[in-house]
Amino acid sequence: MSAPAPVAPTDADRRRWAKYLADERAEAHVYRRLAERKTGEEREILLALAEAEGRHESHWLALLGGEPSRLPRAGVRTRMLGWMAGNFGSIFTLALAQQAEARSPYADEEFATAAMAADEKVHHEVVRGLAARGRRRLAGTFRAAVFGANDGLVSNLALIMGIGATGVAPQFVLFSGLAGLLAGALSMGAGEFVSVRSQRELLDATQPSDLGDDAFLDLDLDANEVALIYRTRGVPEEEAMIRARSVLEASRAGTKPQREVQEDDEVIGSAWGAAISSFLFFASGAIIPVLPWLFGASGLLAVVLALVLVGIALMSTGAMVGILSGGAPLRRALRQLLIGFGAAAVTYVLGLVFGVAVA
Repeated sequence: MSAPAPVAPTDADRRRWAKYLADERAEAHVYRRLAERKTGEEREILLALAEAEGRHESHWLALLGGEPSRLPRAGVRTRMLGWMAGNFGSIFTLALAQQAEARSPYADEEFATAAMAADEKVHHEVVRGLAARGRRRLAGTFRAAVFGANDGLVSNLALIMGIGATGVAPQFVLFSGLAGLLAGALSMGAGEFVSVRSQRELLDATQPSDLGDDAFLDLDLDANEVALIYRTRGVPEEEAMIRARSVLEASRAGTKPQREVQEDDEVIGSAWGAAISSFLFFASGAIIPVLPWLFGASGLLAVVLALVLVGIALMSTGAMVGILSGGAPLRRALRQLLIGFGAAAVTYVLGLVFGVAVA
């Protein structure tokens, strides 16, 4: 039910309502576009969000007295979400939509109902939950890719800055950069493989096993030791007894007990996927500071070009992490830039010191 207007609406109010109407339609379009790429539960959730935005749209239409003769364009962010929904993966779109839902103006809008303001808060949590599902699906490989790219950028930039500051020939700087690229990429790939494989082995060791299933038929229902299995997994005593009796009864009825699967499996990702992505992204990051020397530049020009190229890449990866984590992209971008340039500055100063000492 629409909230009664406390005062007669002004022309400014009507323009604001028309803007809300345009935004609600655009947001509903985003959710419907995303739903086209999904199936099952996620599709239903996205369509339900679109339906809720439709209810908000009806509210503003009622206040306006019908379709306005001229509808303003939706906000730039909302239009960008619509474009991304049709051209990119849903993870990026949902991460940005999460931020958009968090900035709803309805809490301070006197013509919006309390239910609409509450809807927007709930929508933020719903979208955050959908985005979290996507983050879990790519967490292992994405983590390796981002870490690999940033490590390649920072470590090879620091290496080249340090060696270049000593005054050696450009060919030696180029060779050092390429050697650092190959050594670092191999090290990162091998390290990620061992790390993820070890995580997976530890996870497998904690998964429930079926070693005791053959003994279920001979167990005493009243002295049910299967309950102890569930209690070791953190299940309260009464619930453990209920589960255990259910398992024994199912076993005696000829039904094989269903194994419990831990959710961490999808978070860890594939060992080979993490290793390959880490190798490739480290190499792609490490080649960037080498490019000026690779194309024949030298001296101060090569240094400046390397800093500019690496700066752009660092800010891009930082912003991407910010978007996917639901945080502020600019803050993450600047943080990455400061870390990378800070490391390069330290090695550059050391290179100058060693260069003077050698001379």
